[in-house]
Formats: sequence, C-alpha cells, structure tokens
Amino acid sequence: MAIKPFWFLPTHGDGRYLGTAQGGRAVTLPYLRQIAQAADQLGYEGVLLPTGRSCEDSWVVASALVPSTERLKFLVAVRPGLQSPTVAARMAATLDRLSEGRLLINVVTGGDPVELEGDGIFLDHDERYALTDEFLDIWRRLMRGETVDFIGRHLRVEGAKLLFPPVQQPYPPLYFGGSSGAGQEVAATHVEHYLTWGEPPEEVERKLDEVRARAAARGRTVKFGIRLHVIVRETDAEAWRAADDLIRHVDAAKIAEAQKIFARMDSVGQKRMVRLHGGAREALEISPNLWAGVGLVRGGAGTALVGDPETVAARLKEYAALGIESFILSGYPHLEEAYRFAELVFPLLGLSQPQEASGFTGPFGEIVANELAPKRAGAR
Repeated sequence: MAIKPFWFLPTHGDGRYLGTAQGGRAVTLPYLRQIAQAADQLGYEGVLLPTGRSCEDSWVVASALVPSTERLKFLVAVRPGLQSPTVAARMAATLDRLSEGRLLINVVTGGDPVELEGDGIFLDHDERYALTDEFLDIWRRLMRGETVDFIGRHLRVEGAKLLFPPVQQPYPPLYFGGSSGAGQEVAATHVEHYLTWGEPPEEVERKLDEVRARAAARGRTVKFGIRLHVIVRETDAEAWRAADDLIRHVDAAKIAEAQKIFARMDSVGQKRMVRLHGGAREALEISPNLWAGVGLVRGGAGTALVGDPETVAARLKEYAALGIESFILSGYPHLEEAYRFAELVFPLLGLSQPQEASGFTGPFGEIVANELAPKRAGAR
C-alpha cells in the first residue's frame, strides 16, 4: 500500500519546546504560509488544520493559504452542532471550487464538554455522535445534488439544496476519528477515511478491525489514517536527546494542570492517550520507538515516533501493513521538521520530492569553493 504523508499547520502555536513560551513562535499568516509552501514543495499530500477555541479558524486559514500553494490539499474541520449542514455544504463546495479540488473534510464531533458548552453545545457524548450522524446524512445528500427534506431528533431541514456543486464528486472526501463505539458507527456509515491517534500497533490493529467489521456490515469499505508526531535525527541517540529536549521545560506542576483538564473530557480517544503515560514522565516509550511524552501536556495526538530514519521508516511501514494509508505527521518546530522528515525519511518510503521526480538537478547544497558541485553521501 502506498504511504501518503501529510503535515500539520500549527494554528494553535509552535516552538522548540512544549509547555513554555521560550522558543515559541507567533501564529502569523507569513509563518503558516512558509509551512504550507514547504509542505507543498516537498511533496506532502496535504496538511491538517486543527480546530477548537485554542486554534485560529481552520476555514479562514485554509482560504488564505490556497492561493499560495499549488498541489497541497487542505484537511479542514467541519464541526456538527456549530454549523448547520446546509451552510457547511456551501462552504465546502465553495472552497473545493476555489482550490480546484484540493479540499478534504475532517469531521470533528468534539470531546471537551467545557469547551463545547462555551460554543453552545449541551449534548452528552453519544448524543453528539447521534447529531453527527444526522448532520452527515443531510450534508452528503446535499453534496450529491439532492433536494433534502429531513426530520431528525436534532436536525430538521425542508427543501434544502446546494446550487453550486463541488469539483470533487460526489463531494470532498470525509475523514473522521472516534474511538468509541458510537464514533465507529458514524465512521462505518458515512466516511471514506477513518483516523486514529498513534497507539501501539497491536491496539491500532484491533481498532481498525472493529471499524472494518462495522463498515462491512453496511456493505461499505473504509480507508485508514493515523496521526503521529515524528522526531527523526540521523542517529537514534540524537533523536532521543531531541525528545527529552522537547519536554525539558515540562515540570510536574504543568503535567498535573494539563492532566486535570484532560480528565474532564469525555473523549474515549483522549482517555486512551492519557492511559499510555498515566501522567508520569517514567516509561514514556510505550512501544518500540513510540514515545508518549507529547501527550503529557498536549491534548489530542500525544505520541511521537522517535529514532533514526531507518527505524522510523520501519515503524511507519508496520502501521502501513495494518492498512494505514494516510500518515498525518508533525514535529516541533513544524517548519524545520517538515524539511527534516522529507529529507531523511521520504527516500526510505519510496517517496520522491517533486523536484527529484521532475528531473531537476540543482543546485542541491552550497557549491564547494564556488566551483565544485557537492555530491550526496555515498555518491562517487
């Protein structure tokens, strides 16, 4: 199976360390543009834009960056309950047309009741997924060109229609993550791509098998993706030092404060992330080269693959062997690490950067003594 690498736009902030403003970078349009253009030029499939009150709005950011990129796809969040399905369909169709078919949709049901109540959503966990099911029923039918009448427990529309269709038919592909049974039911019924956060391979395999079975019961098949951080260096020792350095400013008080916030969430996926490290710095390597240190203070995806290029590539291939196709990756800081990962790992995954695929030959590296072209390691 071909591996499709995605990168991440840090619209909630970026920097060299977690849990501190030291080495932090402001979220500005020029900086996000640098990351998006780097991902575009390096050959990443697309970029994920996070969502929530700690982030800049993903739709506005994507709209601002589409004109600065050429091939890059934008995985943008739709949040049932915050948007009506009809408005969400018009937004998606418009951005898909303006980007000439480069929109992907990330359906986010949400997992922090406090944040959701601040946004006006007062539904419990399973009711939010019931709402999502109704939302996607309406949204998909609209995008297919139907005139929709729908009366559900949470949503109702009469004579809803979409006048201007998207470029991608029947609609931009739907991505969705949900570790609970209710979430997996929504995935099996509606989406093209089911996403998981980075867990040990045996746990990921069980989750994918569950979703496959639920989808098969409906006569459907689902593709799979995974969300991981990556810390890759030329040697294993350097990579593990970089992992330790990333959390050098994270003390016990910061961990306790973060874990208190995570504990109020009803997201099954977030609870699984917390269980991997238990809020402690000890034994953070929870599976070979899978490190849970990010999740000590970061919500959502909390694990990173750590190691030299050959080791990280091998671990990625292990996930690919389970059926994972889309790898949504990130590293701190996101600009430098986009380059580092592409340079060190892409060749080991059979991925070429656009300039190499097109036969472009240089200059690569600085000309030696202003005259001699540099050669790659091992070249004669």
